[in-house]
Amino acid sequence: MLKQRVITALLLMAILLPTLWVQALWPFALLSLLFIGAAAWEWARLNDAPGWKAWVLAFGVTGVCLALAEHWHLPVLAEPLTSGVQAPALSVPQVPHVHVMGEALAGFAMPSTVWWIAAAIWLVGGALALRFGPQHWKAVPIGARALVGVALLVLAWLALSEAKLQGLNYLLSTMCLVWAADIGAYFGGRQFGRRKLAPAISPGKSWEGVVAGAFATLLLSVLWIWADRTLVLDSASLYSHLLMGLGPVGLVLAVLLLTGLSVVGDLFESLVKRQAGAKDSSQLLPGHGGVLDRIDALLPVLPVSLALTTLCHGWS
Repeated sequence: MLKQRVITALLLMAILLPTLWVQALWPFALLSLLFIGAAAWEWARLNDAPGWKAWVLAFGVTGVCLALAEHWHLPVLAEPLTSGVQAPALSVPQVPHVHVMGEALAGFAMPSTVWWIAAAIWLVGGALALRFGPQHWKAVPIGARALVGVALLVLAWLALSEAKLQGLNYLLSTMCLVWAADIGAYFGGRQFGRRKLAPAISPGKSWEGVVAGAFATLLLSVLWIWADRTLVLDSASLYSHLLMGLGPVGLVLAVLLLTGLSVVGDLFESLVKRQAGAKDSSQLLPGHGGVLDRIDALLPVLPVSLALTTLCHGWS
């Protein structure tokens, strides 16, 4: 099992790293779209729509992603002739931006209303799902569950593409928050875990693990801000944006919110798997399970991090 995990991880890194280092968006966007399509296929199979229905959902999610990218002029199929969205600078702009409802902020491709809609979906819908899902998720019509999957996966992919447009440093700082929360929760839970977080959904998770994950993400934010100010990087990190726009207290609250949402994403996918009687979302990634197993915590964090970033610039 360990050998499989290592080989799969190395192969994924070999495929992913070149797309990250290329300045153009389209290689990374198209590769990540492939994974999102696979996640949609897994979602359908977990929600009583196997076979051809799963393929329909996979291609449907892919098509919706490309259509919305075209609508908002995300350069996912080719690099634009003119310079694209520029990574935000670490300093506060001298000329104030003009913000118009329904239009993108300066430096962004998509309107901030999209990210705040996504935030509302996760904050309200996530709470309802975790509260009532263990008893009622299977009673929700298959079509409605399919639409939930489409919405969450499309928003995640759009956020992933927008984050890459902001710069590699911004994207990695957002993704690493999820990984730090997961690692901190794992070791903190093993060492100190006593009180179960959601025994009906994921018996292994504890409140102590969540607290340890929060400490890990706060420590990560401090270290990353130091790196922003010390090293020459391509863009400001998520944490520098939050610090500049919201101040130290706002930074702490935002990081804690994102840490909590990473737990919500993880628990929500665990709920769906438990309702389906599945241990993993699939076996597409040998030794790691499925794509959803690897990106569940990123689904809420990616769009909500962009929503919080818009607070640092104003409302579009």
